[in-house]
Amino acid sequence: MSAAAERTSGDLFGHPRGLTYLFTTEMWERFSYYGMRALLVLYMVKYLFQPGRVETIIGFATLRSVLEFMFGPLDVQPLASLVYGFYTALVYFTPIIGGLIADRVLGQRRTVIIGAGLMAVGHFLMAFEPLFLLALTVLILGNGAFKPNISTQVGSLYAPGDPRRDRAFSIFYVGINLGAFLAPLVCGTLGEEYGWHYGFTAAGVGMTIGLAVYLYASRTLPPDELTKRAASGEKPRFGREEWRAIGALLILSLPVTFFWATYEQQGNTIALWADGHTDRSVNLLFKTVDIPTTWFQAFNPFMIFAFTPFIIALWAWQARRGREPSTVAKMAYGCFYNAAAHLILFAAALYAGPDKASWLWLTAYFVVLTIGELYLSPTALSLVSKVAPAHCLSMMMGVWLATSFYGSFLAGYLGSFWSSMAKSDFFLMLAVIAALAGFAVLAFIRPLKTVVGD
Repeated sequence: MSAAAERTSGDLFGHPRGLTYLFTTEMWERFSYYGMRALLVLYMVKYLFQPGRVETIIGFATLRSVLEFMFGPLDVQPLASLVYGFYTALVYFTPIIGGLIADRVLGQRRTVIIGAGLMAVGHFLMAFEPLFLLALTVLILGNGAFKPNISTQVGSLYAPGDPRRDRAFSIFYVGINLGAFLAPLVCGTLGEEYGWHYGFTAAGVGMTIGLAVYLYASRTLPPDELTKRAASGEKPRFGREEWRAIGALLILSLPVTFFWATYEQQGNTIALWADGHTDRSVNLLFKTVDIPTTWFQAFNPFMIFAFTPFIIALWAWQARRGREPSTVAKMAYGCFYNAAAHLILFAAALYAGPDKASWLWLTAYFVVLTIGELYLSPTALSLVSKVAPAHCLSMMMGVWLATSFYGSFLAGYLGSFWSSMAKSDFFLMLAVIAALAGFAVLAFIRPLKTVVGD
């Protein structure tokens, strides 16, 4: 079968066959990432950073000295929060480098394979306590190679102007969150119930499966942009329109950074809220059971794939009536939903006072936050694939993902105030930050309309 025919034969809701494999590969990669993320803060606070163990970590004394030089003396929780923030931040910074390497040197496919292999090794290294910082470093480098290049291949499955592209990214986003949903249930349960290292090992197994799926899928994937340019003899050129497109994406990335700064509290202070400030007891027939803390990390991804069909149907209904919001407007609405979610926890903290809040408050938080994420994240990925110049597509996808770098770094900094602030004040602060980000995105709708095509 020719490449052209391969790309027009659909086997998943009328989409190219390669989307199925990219969906599955990304699902297992997210399983590994979120499985590790669900355990990371709890692992550091409850186990690894305790006296007698923290001294065994190679290079940790130097890292602690640097952090305390920057932020002052740090107790276990603020220290863990900052390490978490730096880790999740760098995970979303290195895609700029990974995208540049793919665009200029290796191509997208080879860079994805290298990244997946590094991440599998990094997860297995987490089982060895002295290698904790080395494991995080390997995971960061692997994610940088993997993340931007798997996303750009989704867009490359479709010709310019193909209306299926936006829906494809929504389907791909379901794959991301299917893995993220399963991860806390599997890795979190193994880590909490049987031992932290079992959870990290399960994450490594998941990444290995993802790599195997991708290798099998290679015949169904589009040629790399680097390969296309080499075959045509085309030389990359940046004209006025290309620079305008790049400028538009950079401008939009600024307020979106603050969306991620508040959103990324899920694996940080929200995990601590669930663990120490939430009544997790549920009555099941004649028995009362406690919801495991890490299971709350599965709420958001489960709601992603549960709500996605309804959100897509809503947009289609609005489009038929000429009332569908523009891509940039959707991103602003996502920020406002994020703010509303944190106002729910603000109310929960006020209502509960010194007592524990019902787990239903946290469920309501995840419902509203998930709607906000669906309005912002997949639409933004689609926008980048449409607007960014083809010869720097992977790098620009990396630049966009770097909004999570700055956001996660800021999330770690904001999380360091968790122990010193009243919980209601903390959640109100997050709500205000997310709302201001929404107003900033709204301010860019008209100036960027001609550039982004909305």
